[in-house]
This record gives sequence, C-alpha cells and structure tokens, in this order.
Amino acid sequence: MSSILNYEKEVSLQAKTRRDTVEFINIVNDLWYDKSIELVLFRNPLVDKRASEVLNLIAYAKEFVNKPITIQDALSIAKAIQQLDLPSSKLDIGKLAYECHLNPKGFEDKVAFVQKQLKNVKEAKEITPKDVVLYGFGRIGRLLARELMTKMGKGSQLRLRAIVTRGDITQAVLDKRASLLSIDSVHGDFLGTVQTDIENKALIINGTTVHMISAKKPEDIDYTFYKINDALIIDNTGAFRDDVALARHLTAKGASKVLLTAPGKGVPNIVHGVNHKQNDPDKVDIFSAASCTTNAITPILKVLDDNFGIKKGHLETIHAYTNDQNLVDNMHSKYRRGRAAALNMVITETGAGKAVAKALPALEGKLTSNAIRVPVPNGSLAILSLQLRRAVTKEVVNAIIKQNALEGDLVEQIKYSLDNEMVSSDIIGATAPSIFDSNATITDDDAIVIYVWYDNEYGYSHQVMRLAKHIAKVRRFTYY
Repeated sequence: MSSILNYEKEVSLQAKTRRDTVEFINIVNDLWYDKSIELVLFRNPLVDKRASEVLNLIAYAKEFVNKPITIQDALSIAKAIQQLDLPSSKLDIGKLAYECHLNPKGFEDKVAFVQKQLKNVKEAKEITPKDVVLYGFGRIGRLLARELMTKMGKGSQLRLRAIVTRGDITQAVLDKRASLLSIDSVHGDFLGTVQTDIENKALIINGTTVHMISAKKPEDIDYTFYKINDALIIDNTGAFRDDVALARHLTAKGASKVLLTAPGKGVPNIVHGVNHKQNDPDKVDIFSAASCTTNAITPILKVLDDNFGIKKGHLETIHAYTNDQNLVDNMHSKYRRGRAAALNMVITETGAGKAVAKALPALEGKLTSNAIRVPVPNGSLAILSLQLRRAVTKEVVNAIIKQNALEGDLVEQIKYSLDNEMVSSDIIGATAPSIFDSNATITDDDAIVIYVWYDNEYGYSHQVMRLAKHIAKVRRFTYY
C-alpha cells in the first residue's frame, strides 16, 4: 500500500514540476519578446525551449555547481526579474540561482536579492540596432540566418536585412533557398516560418522581409537601394580571404564593417572571449572570426597557459567531413580529399596550431597540428597533447577548467562536460565553441592530454554572432 501512495506522490510531484516549468518557459519568452531581456542557464539558451529540455538543463546546473538548484528556484528568480524595471540585457539565471544558494538569505526576498545582484544593469548603455548582410548562404550562412532571426526579439541588436548570392533570383531559386533554411539534415527544422516573395525577390522569415540580392562582385551592390545603411557584411563565401579582397565589400554603398567567417590574412583573427578587446571596432573595419577549430582550442589553451604554462604541444583534430571533400572518389586539388568523404578517414592538414598564436602570441611556434576528416557530417573533437611547465594532476586541471567555465571572461566559450557517455552526436547544437570532456583528461607529471569537443557549425556560428555584436557595438548588459 505504501508503494502505491509513494507512486501517487511521485506522479503529483511530477505534474507540479511540469506546470512550474511551463510557467517558467512562459516568463522566459515574455521577458524576451516584451522587454528584450534574455534569460540563459549557465549560458545555455532558454528561449523557445520545451519543458523536457529545460528540466535537463536544470539537472546539469545542479550537478555542475553541486548545489540543489530546482526549477522552482529558477521560476522564483524569473518572477523577481519580471517585477524589476530592467533595460535590454542577457541574464544567467543559473548563476543567480547558484549565488542564491551561496547566500541563503537570498531565498527570503528574491526581488531584493536579484535587485542587489543586478545593481549595475542600470548603467548599461542604450544601443543602436545594426543592419546585417550575409554575403553567401552556405552551411554557416544559413545557421547565422536562423540565429539572427530567432534571436532578433524586438530588433534592438542585429537585424538581418539581406542575403547576397550569385545567379538569378527566380521562384525556383527562392523555393530552394527557403527549403534549405527551413529544413536541415543535421540541425533539424527551423523553429520559425520561411516564405518566398518573388515580386520583391525576398524571403519572409518570421514575418520579416530579408532581401535576396544577386551579385558577382561586392562593389556592384548598392545596399542603400534596399534602405540598408551602415551595414555589417558577414562574408561566408570563403572567396575573399585577405585584407585587399575583403576591403572590396567596403566600397559598396551602405556597408561599413566586414566580418569573415574563416581565417584571414592581413586582418585581425579574433577568438571572441580571448582577444576581441584588442581591436577597437571604431578603428578597425575588417575582422576575421578565425576557424571553428581555432575557436574550439584557443579558450582551453589560454586557461592552461595562464595557469600552468605550456612548453610545447601537438593538436590532432578529428573533424567532420566538409563540403570541400568529394562525395565519391574523384579528382581534388589536395591530397586524399578526393576520396569519398562518407566512407573514409582522411588525413589532411589544419592551420589551427599556427592560427592559435594570432590570438595567443605566447604560443607562437609551440604547437604542431594535423587533422583527420572522419565520416560524420558534423561534430568534431580536438585532442591536445601538451607538455606544461610544471607537474599537474587530473583533478587540478579539471578544477581550473571548471572554474573558468563557471566565471570569468571565457564562460561563453567553455562548457564543462560531466558526461561519461558523451559522443560526437551529443554535442550537436551546443552554443559553446569548446566542450571540455572532463572525464577524458589524462595527466602524467607535466604531460597532459585534453579532449575538446565542438560543433564545428553551430558552436562556431555562435562565436561569429558574439564577434558580430562586438563589432556592431550592440552587445547588451550581461550577467554571467
């Protein structure tokens, strides 16, 4: 009889938990769409999430900080935020809940507690929205379009106004572009609406017009014709890789800044969180977001070098195959890449080892690197074999990485994984460029082996977004 009563209690508790989660989700969405206040949970997005996804994030938060954080904690803090008069901002409700557990008095009056923690939010500067043009519409371009439209809210930050491609804009072309944006074999369906408008040669994304512009050369475009001014051009084509070629974008009417989604020559190569503050957007017009692998390893390498010193090391990246490889065996300009991508492990080169030094000059000449392309469409792994300047243990290394994932300048870049069962498909959709596999760390005196997972498409796209906001000077107040 007691087991039946316990079961009934469990069912009742589960129902209440679900109701509280739904209420929390509603507040999260109301804050975002009504006030441009975005709530995240240890940097994990919460907008447009399902109840099960939110509860899984709560479970991760509880284990991550070793505090009994519950959905009820998150709900009460969200209600307190709702009562305050706050400007557009991005607030980590996980950190607030963690701090509340560190200070039990915070549970007594959540509004007063939250108000105290967010005392500096009133000092946040008002921002001017920035027009954005995507030059190219491949894998990264489409993910950026999804994120720009999903995170547009009231349009107070980045506004996607146009997409530039080559070739005629016909109904058939628009239909294909819309379909590729709506449905993705790796990342699933776009949680929004995409319609075509052939009369205006545009896609209507979530009810907002995004012009499709056909152009062979950047300098041929007059963006002001589309009422686009002072725009940030995000180049996803890979066709323009140096300062001279990228500067051609700036000759177009209505363009003011350029961001390359690949390593660039003669321009600052930026890993957001590591060296983005070293280049003033008021003085620099062209930026590179480096590569997905560079963004994955640089935050971890910075933490290790700052705390232990790195003598030398080797990077081996186990990388998903990409569109530049052949589907079946055929001619290719590079060795081995001509062999069928989905059937072979393919040894190839990566410049990530040298590229790290552009963000971390202290590591100049200390890293060698190589890559193996493997038969998965997305989700990659970097293996860092390093010699440090002093002996360490696994516990010490993991503790330092965890601390930097919890607080500091790299909390958006590093996600600390506690999962013993993680495989590559598990990290698809992760917004952090570096997912540190804490259970895989190996140490032997001053030698260590570190495993860093990364979604080479989605995680990298979020780094591009972070850098774009920095360049456009539209980054809101954040509480991490």
